[in-house]
Amino acid sequence: MTVVVTGASGHLGANLVRALVAEKRPVRALMHVNHKIVQDLGVEIIQGNVSDIESLCRAFTGADVVYHLAGVISLFNNEWPLVEKVNVIGTRNVIEACRRTGVKRLVHFSSIHALNQEPLSTPVDETRPLIEGRKYPPYDRSKAAGQREIRKAVAEGLNAVIVNPTGVFGPYDFQPSFFGAALLAMANGKMPALINAGFDWVDARDVAQGAMLAEQKAPAGSEYLLSGHWVSMPEIATVMKEISDASITGFICPLPVARCGAPFSTAYSQLFKKRPLYTSVSLSALKSNHNISHEKATRELGYQPRPFKETLTDTLQWFADNGDLKCTLKREKVNNRI
Repeated sequence: MTVVVTGASGHLGANLVRALVAEKRPVRALMHVNHKIVQDLGVEIIQGNVSDIESLCRAFTGADVVYHLAGVISLFNNEWPLVEKVNVIGTRNVIEACRRTGVKRLVHFSSIHALNQEPLSTPVDETRPLIEGRKYPPYDRSKAAGQREIRKAVAEGLNAVIVNPTGVFGPYDFQPSFFGAALLAMANGKMPALINAGFDWVDARDVAQGAMLAEQKAPAGSEYLLSGHWVSMPEIATVMKEISDASITGFICPLPVARCGAPFSTAYSQLFKKRPLYTSVSLSALKSNHNISHEKATRELGYQPRPFKETLTDTLQWFADNGDLKCTLKREKVNNRI
Protein backbone atom coordinates (compact mmCIF):
# COMPACT_ATOMS: atom_id res chain seq x y z
CA MET A 1 0.00 0.00 0.00
CA THR A 2 1.92 3.04 -1.28
CA VAL A 3 2.04 6.08 1.00
CA VAL A 4 2.79 9.57 -0.32
CA VAL A 5 4.25 12.29 1.89
CA THR A 6 4.15 15.91 0.77
CA GLY A 7 6.63 18.16 2.55
CA ALA A 8 9.00 15.24 3.10
CA SER A 9 12.00 17.57 3.26
CA GLY A 10 10.65 19.42 6.32
CA HIS A 11 11.29 18.59 9.96
CA LEU A 12 8.03 16.71 10.49
CA GLY A 13 8.32 15.11 7.06
CA ALA A 14 11.80 13.77 7.80
CA ASN A 15 10.50 12.12 10.97
CA LEU A 16 7.32 10.78 9.37
CA VAL A 17 9.14 9.24 6.40
CA ARG A 18 11.52 7.48 8.78
CA ALA A 19 8.63 6.16 10.87
CA LEU A 20 6.85 4.83 7.78
CA VAL A 21 10.03 3.21 6.45
CA ALA A 22 10.58 1.59 9.85
CA GLU A 23 7.20 -0.11 9.38
CA LYS A 24 8.39 -1.31 5.94
CA ARG A 25 5.71 0.64 4.10
CA PRO A 26 6.46 1.72 0.51
CA VAL A 27 6.89 5.50 0.63
CA ARG A 28 6.80 8.04 -2.16
CA ALA A 29 8.10 11.49 -1.23
CA LEU A 30 6.98 14.62 -3.05
CA MET A 31 10.08 16.81 -2.97
CA HIS A 32 10.60 20.39 -4.03
CA VAL A 33 14.11 20.87 -2.58
CA ASN A 34 16.57 19.10 -0.24
CA HIS A 35 16.29 15.60 -1.69
CA LYS A 36 19.26 14.47 0.42
CA ILE A 37 17.12 14.49 3.58
CA VAL A 38 15.40 11.25 2.50
CA GLN A 39 17.44 10.00 -0.45
CA ASP A 40 19.27 7.32 1.56
CA LEU A 41 16.08 5.83 3.02
CA GLY A 42 15.03 3.78 0.01
CA VAL A 43 11.96 5.87 -0.79
CA GLU A 44 10.70 6.87 -4.21
CA ILE A 45 11.22 10.58 -4.89
CA ILE A 46 8.88 12.59 -7.11
CA GLN A 47 9.89 16.13 -8.05
CA GLY A 48 7.04 18.59 -7.62
CA ASN A 49 5.20 20.96 -5.34
CA VAL A 50 1.68 21.70 -4.13
CA SER A 51 1.29 24.61 -6.54
CA ASP A 52 1.63 22.21 -9.48
CA ILE A 53 -1.45 20.00 -9.52
CA GLU A 54 -0.06 17.84 -12.34
CA SER A 55 2.97 16.96 -10.21
CA LEU A 56 0.60 16.11 -7.37
CA CYS A 57 -1.36 13.76 -9.62
CA ARG A 58 1.88 12.07 -10.73
CA ALA A 59 2.86 11.57 -7.12
CA PHE A 60 -0.57 10.37 -5.96
CA THR A 61 -1.30 7.94 -8.81
CA GLY A 62 -1.44 4.41 -7.43
CA ALA A 63 -1.23 5.59 -3.80
CA ASP A 64 -3.71 4.57 -1.14
CA VAL A 65 -2.71 7.11 1.51
CA VAL A 66 -1.45 10.69 1.33
CA TYR A 67 0.06 12.57 4.26
CA HIS A 68 -0.11 16.28 3.48
CA LEU A 69 2.60 18.12 5.41
CA ALA A 70 3.86 20.59 2.80
CA GLY A 71 3.52 24.16 3.99
CA VAL A 72 5.23 27.45 4.65
CA ILE A 73 5.86 28.61 8.21
CA SER A 74 5.99 32.38 8.55
CA LEU A 75 6.83 34.49 11.58
CA PHE A 76 6.12 37.77 9.81
CA ASN A 77 2.99 39.87 9.29
CA ASN A 78 3.58 40.67 5.61
CA GLU A 79 3.68 37.22 4.01
CA TRP A 80 0.01 36.46 3.38
CA PRO A 81 0.41 35.98 -0.41
CA LEU A 82 3.08 33.33 0.15
CA VAL A 83 1.31 31.40 2.91
CA GLU A 84 -2.00 31.59 1.06
CA LYS A 85 -0.42 30.16 -2.10
CA VAL A 86 1.09 27.17 -0.30
CA ASN A 87 -1.02 26.56 2.80
CA VAL A 88 -4.47 27.33 1.38
CA ILE A 89 -4.40 26.98 -2.41
CA GLY A 90 -1.83 24.19 -2.11
CA THR A 91 -4.16 22.27 0.21
CA ARG A 92 -6.99 22.81 -2.26
CA ASN A 93 -4.77 21.32 -4.97
CA VAL A 94 -3.95 18.31 -2.81
CA ILE A 95 -7.66 17.67 -2.30
CA GLU A 96 -8.31 17.84 -6.04
CA ALA A 97 -5.37 15.53 -6.81
CA CYS A 98 -6.67 13.01 -4.27
CA ARG A 99 -10.05 13.04 -6.00
CA ARG A 100 -8.57 12.65 -9.48
CA THR A 101 -6.31 9.75 -8.52
CA GLY A 102 -8.65 7.89 -6.17
CA VAL A 103 -6.61 8.24 -2.96
CA LYS A 104 -8.38 6.29 -0.23
CA ARG A 105 -7.19 8.28 2.80
CA LEU A 106 -5.78 11.79 3.32
CA VAL A 107 -4.09 12.80 6.57
CA HIS A 108 -3.82 16.58 6.74
CA PHE A 109 -1.37 18.33 9.06
CA SER A 110 -2.83 21.56 10.38
CA SER A 111 -1.54 23.39 13.48
CA ILE A 112 -2.46 24.51 16.96
CA HIS A 113 -2.21 28.02 15.48
CA ALA A 114 -5.37 27.35 13.47
CA LEU A 115 -7.41 27.17 16.68
CA ASN A 116 -8.53 30.01 18.91
CA GLN A 117 -6.60 29.60 22.16
CA GLU A 118 -8.67 32.11 24.10
CA PRO A 119 -9.87 32.12 26.75
CA LEU A 120 -6.41 31.18 28.04
CA SER A 121 -7.87 30.14 31.39
CA THR A 122 -9.62 27.03 30.02
CA PRO A 123 -8.08 24.03 28.24
CA VAL A 124 -7.97 23.92 24.45
CA ASP A 125 -9.47 20.86 22.81
CA GLU A 126 -10.88 19.92 19.41
CA THR A 127 -14.10 21.84 20.06
CA ARG A 128 -12.32 25.20 19.89
CA PRO A 129 -13.31 27.25 16.82
CA LEU A 130 -10.89 27.99 14.02
CA ILE A 131 -9.50 31.51 14.10
CA GLU A 132 -10.93 34.09 11.73
CA GLY A 133 -10.06 37.72 11.04
CA ARG A 134 -7.08 39.86 10.13
CA LYS A 135 -6.02 40.40 13.74
CA TYR A 136 -4.27 37.01 13.56
CA PRO A 137 -0.89 36.51 11.86
CA PRO A 138 -0.91 35.35 8.22
CA TYR A 139 0.46 31.90 9.03
CA ASP A 140 -2.24 31.23 11.61
CA ARG A 141 -4.99 32.40 9.26
CA SER A 142 -3.60 30.26 6.44
CA LYS A 143 -3.60 27.10 8.56
CA ALA A 144 -7.19 27.78 9.64
CA ALA A 145 -8.19 28.35 6.01
CA GLY A 146 -6.46 25.14 4.94
CA GLN A 147 -8.28 23.22 7.65
CA ARG A 148 -11.59 24.66 6.42
CA GLU A 149 -10.76 23.36 2.93
CA ILE A 150 -10.32 19.85 4.36
CA ARG A 151 -13.55 20.08 6.34
CA LYS A 152 -15.41 21.13 3.21
CA ALA A 153 -13.91 18.24 1.24
CA VAL A 154 -14.89 15.77 3.98
CA ALA A 155 -18.47 17.08 3.84
CA GLU A 156 -18.36 16.37 0.10
CA GLY A 157 -17.23 12.78 0.64
CA LEU A 158 -13.41 12.83 0.91
CA ASN A 159 -11.95 10.35 3.39
CA ALA A 160 -9.68 12.65 5.36
CA VAL A 161 -8.55 13.24 8.94
CA ILE A 162 -6.81 16.24 10.48
CA VAL A 163 -4.07 16.49 13.10
CA ASN A 164 -3.14 19.72 14.89
CA PRO A 165 0.33 19.53 16.43
CA THR A 166 1.59 22.12 18.89
CA GLY A 167 5.20 23.43 18.83
CA VAL A 168 7.25 20.70 17.19
CA PHE A 169 10.89 19.90 17.96
CA GLY A 170 13.09 16.83 17.96
CA PRO A 171 15.77 15.01 15.95
CA TYR A 172 16.22 15.12 12.15
CA ASP A 173 15.92 18.91 12.19
CA PHE A 174 18.06 19.50 9.11
CA GLN A 175 17.11 23.11 8.24
CA PRO A 176 16.95 23.75 11.28
CA SER A 177 13.42 24.75 12.26
CA PHE A 178 12.76 28.08 13.99
CA PHE A 179 12.65 26.44 17.43
CA GLY A 180 15.60 24.20 16.60
CA ALA A 181 17.60 27.32 15.75
CA ALA A 182 16.56 28.87 19.06
CA LEU A 183 17.69 25.77 20.97
CA LEU A 184 21.04 25.88 19.18
CA ALA A 185 21.44 29.57 19.98
CA MET A 186 20.68 28.85 23.62
CA ALA A 187 23.05 25.88 23.83
CA ASN A 188 25.83 27.65 21.93
CA GLY A 189 25.75 30.75 24.11
CA LYS A 190 24.22 33.03 21.47
CA MET A 191 20.88 33.69 23.14
CA PRO A 192 21.12 37.20 24.69
CA ALA A 193 18.09 36.75 26.94
CA LEU A 194 15.49 34.20 27.93
CA ILE A 195 11.93 35.36 27.26
CA ASN A 196 9.73 34.86 30.30
CA ALA A 197 7.09 32.91 28.37
CA GLY A 198 6.60 29.47 26.88
CA PHE A 199 4.64 27.17 24.64
CA ASP A 200 3.34 23.62 24.38
CA TRP A 201 6.19 21.61 22.82
CA VAL A 202 5.80 18.17 21.29
CA ASP A 203 8.28 15.64 19.89
CA ALA A 204 8.25 15.38 16.08
CA ARG A 205 8.43 11.59 16.42
CA ASP A 206 5.32 11.57 18.59
CA VAL A 207 3.46 13.73 16.07
CA ALA A 208 4.45 11.32 13.29
CA GLN A 209 3.24 8.37 15.36
CA GLY A 210 -0.01 10.15 16.24
CA ALA A 211 -0.69 10.89 12.58
CA MET A 212 -0.05 7.25 11.65
CA LEU A 213 -2.45 6.12 14.36
CA ALA A 214 -5.05 8.55 12.99
CA GLU A 215 -4.58 7.13 9.51
CA GLN A 216 -5.18 3.61 10.78
CA LYS A 217 -7.90 4.14 13.39
CA ALA A 218 -9.78 7.40 12.96
CA PRO A 219 -13.18 7.77 11.27
CA ALA A 220 -13.30 10.13 8.29
CA GLY A 221 -13.60 13.74 9.38
CA SER A 222 -11.90 13.21 12.75
CA GLU A 223 -9.63 15.91 14.14
CA TYR A 224 -6.96 15.46 16.82
CA LEU A 225 -4.81 17.78 18.86
CA LEU A 226 -1.31 16.30 19.18
CA SER A 227 0.15 18.23 22.08
CA GLY A 228 3.02 17.61 24.46
CA HIS A 229 4.04 19.71 27.46
CA TRP A 230 3.91 23.44 28.20
CA VAL A 231 7.42 24.56 29.16
CA SER A 232 8.76 28.11 29.54
CA MET A 233 12.01 29.30 27.97
CA PRO A 234 13.71 29.67 31.38
CA GLU A 235 12.62 26.12 32.26
CA ILE A 236 14.10 24.86 28.97
CA ALA A 237 17.38 26.52 29.93
CA THR A 238 17.29 24.79 33.32
CA VAL A 239 16.82 21.38 31.73
CA MET A 240 19.53 22.13 29.18
CA LYS A 241 21.98 22.90 31.99
CA GLU A 242 21.12 19.57 33.62
CA ILE A 243 22.02 17.56 30.52
CA SER A 244 24.91 19.61 29.12
CA ASP A 245 27.68 22.04 30.01
CA ALA A 246 26.04 24.81 27.99
CA SER A 247 26.77 28.33 29.23
CA ILE A 248 23.34 29.93 29.10
CA THR A 249 22.49 33.51 29.96
CA GLY A 250 20.68 34.03 33.23
CA PHE A 251 19.00 37.23 32.08
CA ILE A 252 15.23 36.73 31.89
CA CYS A 253 13.40 39.30 29.79
CA PRO A 254 9.73 40.03 30.45
CA LEU A 255 7.55 39.35 27.43
CA PRO A 256 6.29 42.97 27.08
CA VAL A 257 9.87 44.27 27.00
CA ALA A 258 10.85 41.70 24.37
CA ARG A 259 7.88 42.72 22.23
CA CYS A 260 9.09 46.31 22.28
CA GLY A 261 12.45 45.18 20.94
CA ALA A 262 11.07 42.78 18.31
CA PRO A 263 10.88 45.33 15.45
CA PHE A 264 14.57 46.16 15.94
CA SER A 265 15.53 42.47 16.01
CA THR A 266 13.57 41.90 12.80
CA ALA A 267 15.10 44.93 11.07
CA TYR A 268 18.62 43.84 12.07
CA SER A 269 18.08 40.31 10.76
CA GLN A 270 16.68 41.56 7.47
CA LEU A 271 19.55 44.03 7.04
CA PHE A 272 22.16 41.30 7.48
CA LYS A 273 20.02 38.58 5.85
CA LYS A 274 19.88 36.42 8.96
CA ARG A 275 16.97 34.58 10.51
CA PRO A 276 15.75 36.54 13.57
CA LEU A 277 15.73 34.76 16.91
CA TYR A 278 12.30 36.23 17.53
CA THR A 279 9.72 38.47 15.89
CA SER A 280 6.53 40.17 17.02
CA VAL A 281 4.59 37.19 15.67
CA SER A 282 6.67 34.55 17.47
CA LEU A 283 6.49 36.49 20.74
CA SER A 284 2.72 36.76 20.43
CA ALA A 285 2.58 33.00 20.02
CA LEU A 286 4.43 32.59 23.32
CA LYS A 287 1.49 34.22 25.07
CA SER A 288 -0.21 30.87 24.78
CA ASN A 289 -2.68 28.65 26.56
CA HIS A 290 -0.89 26.46 29.12
CA ASN A 291 -3.27 23.54 28.69
CA ILE A 292 -3.59 22.01 25.23
CA SER A 293 -5.47 18.76 25.70
CA HIS A 294 -4.53 15.60 23.82
CA GLU A 295 -7.12 13.59 25.76
CA LYS A 296 -9.13 12.75 22.63
CA ALA A 297 -6.06 11.48 20.76
CA THR A 298 -5.01 9.45 23.79
CA ARG A 299 -8.49 7.97 24.26
CA GLU A 300 -9.23 7.15 20.63
CA LEU A 301 -5.77 6.52 19.18
CA GLY A 302 -3.54 5.56 22.10
CA TYR A 303 -1.39 8.67 21.56
CA GLN A 304 1.19 9.28 24.32
CA PRO A 305 3.76 12.09 24.09
CA ARG A 306 7.12 11.29 25.66
CA PRO A 307 8.67 13.42 28.44
CA PHE A 308 10.03 16.83 27.46
CA LYS A 309 13.49 16.04 28.87
CA GLU A 310 13.80 12.98 26.69
CA THR A 311 13.02 14.96 23.56
CA LEU A 312 15.42 17.77 24.47
CA THR A 313 18.19 15.25 25.16
CA ASP A 314 17.65 13.43 21.87
CA THR A 315 17.45 16.72 19.98
CA LEU A 316 20.72 18.04 21.38
CA GLN A 317 22.36 14.67 20.76
CA TRP A 318 21.23 14.80 17.13
CA PHE A 319 22.60 18.31 16.72
CA ALA A 320 25.87 17.18 18.35
CA ASP A 321 26.14 14.20 15.99
CA ASN A 322 25.72 16.63 13.07
CA GLY A 323 28.41 18.99 14.32
CA ASP A 324 26.08 21.89 15.19
CA LEU A 325 26.44 21.82 18.97
CA LYS A 326 29.36 23.57 20.67
CA CYS A 327 28.62 22.46 24.21
CA THR A 328 29.13 18.92 25.49
CA LEU A 329 26.33 16.66 26.61
CA LYS A 330 26.69 14.96 29.97
CA ARG A 331 27.05 11.39 28.82
CA GLU A 332 25.39 9.79 31.84
CA LYS A 333 22.29 11.87 31.21
CA VAL A 334 22.19 10.93 27.55
CA ASN A 335 22.65 7.23 28.26
CA ASN A 336 19.98 7.19 30.95
CA ARG A 337 17.56 9.28 28.86
CA ILE A 338 16.97 11.22 32.07
